[in-house]
Amino acid sequence: MLERLQKIISAAGVTSRRASEELILAGRVTINGVVVTELGSKADPSTDTVAVDGKPLTIASKKLYILLYKPVGYMTTLDDPEGRPLVTDLLKEVGERVYPVGRLDYNTEGLLLLTSDGEWANQLMHPRHEVEKEYHVRVRGKVHKSQLDQLAGGVEIEGRKTAPAKVSIIKEGEQNDWFSIAIHEGRNRQVRRMCETVSLAVVRLRRVRYGMLSLGALKPGEFRFLTEAEVSGLRDPHLKNTAITPKAPASNKTAASARTSQRSGPAAKPAHPASSGRRASSPKKNGPSGKR
Repeated sequence: MLERLQKIISAAGVTSRRASEELILAGRVTINGVVVTELGSKADPSTDTVAVDGKPLTIASKKLYILLYKPVGYMTTLDDPEGRPLVTDLLKEVGERVYPVGRLDYNTEGLLLLTSDGEWANQLMHPRHEVEKEYHVRVRGKVHKSQLDQLAGGVEIEGRKTAPAKVSIIKEGEQNDWFSIAIHEGRNRQVRRMCETVSLAVVRLRRVRYGMLSLGALKPGEFRFLTEAEVSGLRDPHLKNTAITPKAPASNKTAASARTSQRSGPAAKPAHPASSGRRASSPKKNGPSGKR
């Protein structure tokens, strides 16, 4: 059956459908050895050979859905011209190709979803679905109510106002305050830029929740597979933003029990047959901070 090239590429776990369009336009995709640059082009994955950068694609029969605690100092891309560590370096033992759902900046840590299911990723990232992302922000100095009010009401970034956000103070200190901010947009470096707009200097930024999913007891560099209930729940408009706090893994050496940490009943199952849950390889030391 003929399918659009973008769908075939995303289904193979190469990248999202939107990013697949860029690969096509750049002339990096071929069908049966012929370069294709038209976005409307179609192919039959069962009979045609579709390749990206000369490498034939393989459509995985089972989709993977992974929740990773991304450490600071990792790029949320599939390659980096500067040779910095990639989030996929932490998932080598998974054995199958996955790509990030959205991005976290090099200097931002926290919850990152990765998948081989392009349709699912597309759905989560599309603005109309309004999936909430909650961040904990540590800033230099004190946070004033007027600044929180501005963030909550929306601030202007590059001539366009951000949507209303949910904002609250978490912890007050002598030199640094922590606050929580939940947004459903996904603009580039949005939380950092919102803080800059109201004169707040971000010292640390951590994403703690994506829709109904939270980090729980995962540590930087650890990951787990999502359950089937979690995968489907993120598609459900009534459940997607209802936060669920996972139970703690049994030990710090493995994230084995994390696969069952967000059960929606006794029948909750991991969305992958090999989802025994693992601790990713130890995070590499952070490279040069760079500006992102």
